[in-house]
Amino acid sequence: MAASSWPDRLLPGSPYPLGATWDGLGTNFAVFSAHATRIELCLFDPSGRRQLARFDLPECTDEVWHGYLPNARAGLAYGYRAHGPYEPQAGHRFNPHKLLLDPYARRLTGEMRNADALYGYRVNSPRADLSFDRRDSGPGVMKGVVADESFNWADDRPPAVPWSDTVIYETHVRGVSVMRQDLRPHERGTFAALGDPVFIDHLRRLGVTTVELLPVHAFVQDRSLLEKGLRNYWGYNSLGFFAPEPRYLSDGTLDELRIAVRRLHAAGLELILDVVYNHTAEGSELGPTLSFRGLDNASYYRLLADNPRHCINDTGTGNTLNLSTPRVLQMVMDSLRYWVTAFHVDGFRFDLGVTLGREAHGFDPCSGFFDAIRQDPVLQKVKLISEPWDIGPGGYQLGNHPPGFAEWNDRFRDGVRRYWRGDPGQRADFAARLAGSSDLFDRRHRRPWASINYVASHDGFTLLDAVSYEERHNEANGEDNRDGHGENYSSNWGVEGPSDDPAILDTRHRLQRAMLATLFLAQGTPMLLGGDEFGRSQNGNNNAYCQDNEASWFDWSLLEKPDGQNLADFVSRIVALRHKHPVLRAPRFLHGLEHPAEGVADIAWFDASGEVVSTDSWNNVEDRCLVLRRASFDGGSVTMLTAFFNAGATEHKFVLPQPRWPTRIVLDSAAPEAAERDLQEDELMVGPRSVVLALATRPQG
Repeated sequence: MAASSWPDRLLPGSPYPLGATWDGLGTNFAVFSAHATRIELCLFDPSGRRQLARFDLPECTDEVWHGYLPNARAGLAYGYRAHGPYEPQAGHRFNPHKLLLDPYARRLTGEMRNADALYGYRVNSPRADLSFDRRDSGPGVMKGVVADESFNWADDRPPAVPWSDTVIYETHVRGVSVMRQDLRPHERGTFAALGDPVFIDHLRRLGVTTVELLPVHAFVQDRSLLEKGLRNYWGYNSLGFFAPEPRYLSDGTLDELRIAVRRLHAAGLELILDVVYNHTAEGSELGPTLSFRGLDNASYYRLLADNPRHCINDTGTGNTLNLSTPRVLQMVMDSLRYWVTAFHVDGFRFDLGVTLGREAHGFDPCSGFFDAIRQDPVLQKVKLISEPWDIGPGGYQLGNHPPGFAEWNDRFRDGVRRYWRGDPGQRADFAARLAGSSDLFDRRHRRPWASINYVASHDGFTLLDAVSYEERHNEANGEDNRDGHGENYSSNWGVEGPSDDPAILDTRHRLQRAMLATLFLAQGTPMLLGGDEFGRSQNGNNNAYCQDNEASWFDWSLLEKPDGQNLADFVSRIVALRHKHPVLRAPRFLHGLEHPAEGVADIAWFDASGEVVSTDSWNNVEDRCLVLRRASFDGGSVTMLTAFFNAGATEHKFVLPQPRWPTRIVLDSAAPEAAERDLQEDELMVGPRSVVLALATRPQG
């Protein structure tokens, strides 16, 4: 549509749906602002560089400003300018000189240029954010693009993997493929690579069921990082909750992500997105004015009640979205539904989920957010995972989320690392983690899957680094090594970092396999950090959020080396055992209930002597051996799977607990390539820092 053919003014249009909606005849524009006095729509050429027209949105209905532009087609670039009071002490920061991104924009164009003109106040002026900046930010900000949402999904169906069968693979769109030489250069680090058959085959060989991606919502590069020659790699700095990050689209179209999802689904794999609704890229009151702040700062953000000039910072990023505002909560719900309906994603992991559940009195599992999502007919069908903490008051809420949500269980990570490091007094906690952390989650009819178990995640050491470094090494982040976790429950076993000492390497290999075996033998939902299956390292950096380089990227050549291939084969083997034996993924918590005919409990704990662990034995802080037996009674037979754990530095003899049926060793982490074998005696030797899994089955009666 040529600018000369545009009307003098917009038609009234409709307040619903929010965003820019093309109907084939024109485009309806609708944006929320409770305190604006006037909002202008600005139209740009496809590159977003040249402004073509400017219209007032003619109507405001229920605090939604709206207008309709006939003949406006998909592909049109646009932004808003909001007029209203600039009264920082009252929480209002309207500045029409700042072009604002539509919170509901489906596609973005242009690039953000980090310049002083992006700020609503005069940078470096006295009393900083109380001043007013009149420079036009339009040339240096991203614009929304009217999107064509049509796509032929054909017979695509969600795999709908039951929670009890789920095995998660956490990875990063860019990092997982940017170094793959077998891909075309423009596809490396994009959604196109995510749907590549080679990657999908790797996932299927491992036996994972579900891919969890670090944030893919459009995000902003932090000015402070750019000034240090770094970049925001993880993407926890969202600006658009409806638009994919443009860098992840090799061809610039939204269909690229849809095709990747279709290919994953065709292979039986789910896709979960890590989403950031707790804060935005605009930062504190000293941050730029890019979207929400300029549209209605007092509505979108939680502000100090006694001094609304300042943002509440429960997230550690400078601001906190105010989900107690109905339209802000609606935006989050609309965004979630959009990703399910428009891209067929299978679930979400909520960054700093405690923030989303905060009301005026603090965290509340019955908050508006949790209530809205649990009753939603679309969202209650997908997987929901919360990161159960933030830095606000009462910010650690592991186990306190409502039914329907799983939670990242950092106590599993820490407990497993401490046990295998050989710390004293860890057996009781280790046992609780293996049992699905029922001490945390067995309430309100929740199931073991609610515990997302992991020994490493993007946030912290990789698995290899956890057995190679005693201290974090984050110097490259430019924060004097002060950032990241201070206590990683790690050990270097004699040398900090890489080593060619055979004894040290043997210990590290043993511990990696032992911790992976623990992960997949435990009740709960296992999550594998991508790359841990072949020994990926970040050189001791446990906070690589700004390392968009080889420190974070996957080096797939490791998989071609013996150590990497052997470790990947071990992961495939242990995951296959988990899928094969239902007792390893019990859908309900086990409570030691004894089968009346067999005299076998569904779960039981034993010492290395084969005796039930006594109270005195649990209190023996120096004992590093433990036996876990689980039994299932389905299908007319009894199956016992017994796991023998030896965290000690020397080989140890274990005695089979009663009853002693014919037993087969199906896994020995000390001999990962060894074939299954029948156990000829009632005792077995378990190597140092190793796990052995034994199977015994007999018909009932």
